[in-house]
Amino acid sequence: MRVVVIGATGHIGTFLIPRLVDAGHEVVAVSRGQRKPYRDSAAWQSVTMVNLERSTLEAQGRFGDAVAELRPDAVIDLVCFTLASAEQLVSALCGRVQHLLHCGTIWVHGPSVQVPTTESQPRRPFGEYGIQKAEIEAFLLKEARMGNFPATILHPGHIVGPGWAPLNPAGHFNPSVFTKLAHGQEVTLPNFGMETVHHVHADDVAQAFSQALCHWSSSVGESFHVVSPAAVSLRGYAEAVAGWFSRQANLKFLPWEEFTSTVTEAEAKSTWDHIAHSPNASIDKAMRLIDYQPRYSSFEAVKEAVRWLIDAGEVSGQTI
Repeated sequence: MRVVVIGATGHIGTFLIPRLVDAGHEVVAVSRGQRKPYRDSAAWQSVTMVNLERSTLEAQGRFGDAVAELRPDAVIDLVCFTLASAEQLVSALCGRVQHLLHCGTIWVHGPSVQVPTTESQPRRPFGEYGIQKAEIEAFLLKEARMGNFPATILHPGHIVGPGWAPLNPAGHFNPSVFTKLAHGQEVTLPNFGMETVHHVHADDVAQAFSQALCHWSSSVGESFHVVSPAAVSLRGYAEAVAGWFSRQANLKFLPWEEFTSTVTEAEAKSTWDHIAHSPNASIDKAMRLIDYQPRYSSFEAVKEAVRWLIDAGEVSGQTI
């Protein structure tokens, strides 16, 4: 197939593009041309690179047409964040593609009720990001299930991998938390540290997109969670990281209002977003319908990212 990937040089695309090339697809990589993939691969030599400024073209009503002009059989959209953006793309591609695969988020669910959360549970999103993604999902599934447009939605968790700082045990992205755990220093967690986060390695997300593409009949009109096999609690996460450095986790627990005084405003906002969601998502459906088989547990995925942070000098600690 001729596959157009929008947002091709980001976290997911870094691993997805080589997978698509290895599977024999003709790949067109669309990006703003502002960064290179996080990991080198010879596969990129056979990829057609196209620079498109999505926001500018969408404002002109031309982005969907620009993608359609690339003559795709399938489109993988990794960077669509508003309903209007999705509607413009679908309008331009309707009747012209075999498959659109959209990158959603497990935050479409809002706070967990029964865990692990399945794709069939009601959506109760909060926050602009989750609400917009839920609106896109509802639109795409309606179009697909009415037979109007062949769409699939994949909902990743907290994406991690070498090249960027992962969500840490305090629920934000400051890598100093890993340094403190590596040296046995005190780390403060909110409440009792029992809220959950659910990571996924970027390559496992890439695997899911590739699998959904080749399982067309069972993926069209469906949404799938794309996470590691199990969520982790903040406390358990901190204890595991300390153990990588042969340390006992030195943890302090504070009520939310007191915890916010120990971090920056941005870090507090990030932590609140993550613990308010406390995601714990099931992958049974993805395993059953598209043969999704994640290679990484949450801890294995984070460990690979922390190794990169150590090598890059962003975390102080022994090699793990």
